[in-house]
Amino acid sequence: MTPEESTSAPAVIVGLNAVILAVTDEHPRVLTVSFPTGSPIEGGGRIEGAGGSAVRDGLPTGPLDPAGDRTLELALRRWVRAYAGIELGYVEQLYTFGDRFRDPRERSGGPRVISVAYLALVRESTIAGHLKARWRGVYEYLPWEDWREGVPGVLEGAIAPVLRQWLRGDREEAEDRRERAGVTFGLDGAPWNGERVLERYELLFETGLVAEASRDAGNATLRRAIGREMAFDHRRILATALGRLRGKIRYRPVVFELVPETFTLLQLQRTVEALAGVRLHKQNFRRLVDAGGLVEGTGLIEPRTGGRPAELFRFRREVLRERQAPGVGLPGAFRKGVDSSYTQS
Repeated sequence: MTPEESTSAPAVIVGLNAVILAVTDEHPRVLTVSFPTGSPIEGGGRIEGAGGSAVRDGLPTGPLDPAGDRTLELALRRWVRAYAGIELGYVEQLYTFGDRFRDPRERSGGPRVISVAYLALVRESTIAGHLKARWRGVYEYLPWEDWREGVPGVLEGAIAPVLRQWLRGDREEAEDRRERAGVTFGLDGAPWNGERVLERYELLFETGLVAEASRDAGNATLRRAIGREMAFDHRRILATALGRLRGKIRYRPVVFELVPETFTLLQLQRTVEALAGVRLHKQNFRRLVDAGGLVEGTGLIEPRTGGRPAELFRFRREVLRERQAPGVGLPGAFRKGVDSSYTQS
């Protein structure tokens, strides 16, 4: 590359996104910040916070210091600690997001922004740092994903009618569309697969059922805005994280990052249900946990259960050496009010 070519090449910025999840009072929660409308994803080497009158929720976003940060994960831990006062425990790299025009500056010749997203699991706490942030329910953004109390009203009332209209919209693609809608949303008797969170969001984006689709197309007239909007492509990142976590609880003990050090078996089950978005058969769940050697009794009793006192358990870390895939699984998962064909593939 010549000097002239290098100076004219478009700039690329690398940032980091954190999907920080907790489960509180049987609800999955995500740490969010506020982005002023039209603000860049990451501008000037600082984390984005609140400001301006028109804002959108977003995921905490921080800079990478190429000279000072030895690894991307250490960079993430550094700025989350500095700005939110949270010491992250479990962290894993989620995905790299780099689609064109993710950042509004790029449309006017600004830099291409690449974001490396991480999933972090914590127990909800008060935000003690400089970051103006708040915890919000994951299902505020993805309301079609929570089946614990039956078929989500938004699915039957808003999503399914539009998808069925979409199926009739193109005869050449009718069969492919029918298969896609069935696989992603379980329409017309197809099973529901809880792990296809990202595929469902992307289909809603394609059919104009989320605000981000109209916003990104520059169309101020929304066809329908389902779920709470997020800045940039952050709802897509959140959907990616939830799908990853739903798959992982089947074969890794990540759920124990979200419960107290000691817990009742009912607390553990409710935490798994909150993440999976479905109810589990109590006895099947307990048999699987017991058979897998995942927990051990403490000999202590939790009296604040609202009924008969329950024994407190703790996670058996020895299971990490005993088994290759020590997850809790989704035993006997079912959808309240419908069939029991929740797919665990």
